[in-house]
Amino acid sequence: MKRILLTALMSIYIWPCFSQAILEDERYVPETDPLVLEKLDQWQDIKFGLLMHWGPYSQWGIVESWSICPEDYGWCERKMGSNPQNYTEYVKEYEGLKKTFNPTKFNPQKWAKAAKEAGMRYMIFTTKHHDGFSMFDSKYTDYKVTDPECAFSSNPKSNITAEVFNAFRAEDMWVGAYFSKPDWHHENYWDPYFPPFDRNVNYDPALYPEKWEKYVQFTHNQLMELLTDYGKVDIIWLDGGWVKKRDQQNLEENYAEKFAENTAGNGFIKHRMVSQDIRMDELVAKARKKQPGLIVVDRAVYGKNQNYLTPENRVPEKELPYPWESCIISGGGWSYTPDATYMTGYQGIQMLVDIVAKGGNLLLNIAPSPEGEWQNGAYNLLSEYGDWMKVNAEAIYNSKTLAPYKEDNICMTQQDNGNTYFFYMAKENETKIPSEITVRSHQPIKNATVQLLGDDTLLKWKNTGEGFTVKIPEKLRKNPPSNYVWTIKVSQIKR
Repeated sequence: MKRILLTALMSIYIWPCFSQAILEDERYVPETDPLVLEKLDQWQDIKFGLLMHWGPYSQWGIVESWSICPEDYGWCERKMGSNPQNYTEYVKEYEGLKKTFNPTKFNPQKWAKAAKEAGMRYMIFTTKHHDGFSMFDSKYTDYKVTDPECAFSSNPKSNITAEVFNAFRAEDMWVGAYFSKPDWHHENYWDPYFPPFDRNVNYDPALYPEKWEKYVQFTHNQLMELLTDYGKVDIIWLDGGWVKKRDQQNLEENYAEKFAENTAGNGFIKHRMVSQDIRMDELVAKARKKQPGLIVVDRAVYGKNQNYLTPENRVPEKELPYPWESCIISGGGWSYTPDATYMTGYQGIQMLVDIVAKGGNLLLNIAPSPEGEWQNGAYNLLSEYGDWMKVNAEAIYNSKTLAPYKEDNICMTQQDNGNTYFFYMAKENETKIPSEITVRSHQPIKNATVQLLGDDTLLKWKNTGEGFTVKIPEKLRKNPPSNYVWTIKVSQIKR
């Protein structure tokens, strides 16, 4: 009786959404494919990447996709359109943005050059977000940028994904395809016969297996298109972690836990848990047959198809025992925000160092405008990264962690050749290097050389307890070789 009651409650109530960062399962299942392991090691060495959210929604300057989702969260709020109070009319207008999407200033070569000069080594592009709009020439939908109804379809660069991938490959950068497993436009995900309830499929796949199978095939077909027709792809970055297989016990246990949490806090449940088996193992096998060594990131889904984990808009407090990447908004939101305020060079560079010292990668999001441009704030930020990386890159790329990773305002990394690096993280308005910098947790070996990256001067140092102190000459103090973070290089430390 309890089981029946709980199942009935699950069909009535919806439990609250938690951010991707909280939903993320921090357990990890290691990969076994030797080609993928090799690729994953290379990915962990390149450290710094670019993420781009872009679609017709940029014309309204709103959050990507979520305003058509019938859930009660701030990011789902409908503010644009002629009648945002009418959900049906709003969705119709939202999907009509396809007709006016016309980014005539689209110049991916300019983006790729700026990203490369900033020190970025890979790029993830939103080929399709949850709203289902394909930014590539898919033959499985007409809700796409190349459809004749789209204003941009007659442009020679209309196959945006192809143009982006080619531009970034030309700069010798890895390319990755962001792809949403849920597709809110597709008739076999949100069936027009039923109203959508929340972010999930709006029918029970167990009751309509033929309909669900059509959706599974559609998803597989679109992903295989991207891996067949768009050249070498290094990463598929799958979003929509709620689209996954669940067993009944898992459904009931998780529902009971979340229901108890929220009734205790006088909250209310906001979205259901639904088993949505997309057959990921089968899909990944097909994908790697086409692209051997492909890295797969099935975000927030525990299992072997999440080759690395993706803390969202946060930096973990310590090193994590598996491959990981913080995906971070650089300014505004994930999607285009008019007059967005971008993080400063100080914030961005110190964040990169903090992440790398803990063994992670930084995936920095920049959102193009409806015209196909980046805002000046994005270019300014990347320019600051580039200036800093020209001096300090050897302490970032190919580096490994060095415990305790950070002490006070000093981060640290090491290289396989024995070189170690200690990053002095300046205070926000600190422009002059201190006369002495002390590291408490490590000591150089006798006759080790100590330098500041960006300068050939051999620095004087002495042992202090279990650490060491470096003296900085006045000339260097007044004219640091870089801004915001200064890196001390030690040729060898005691082990």
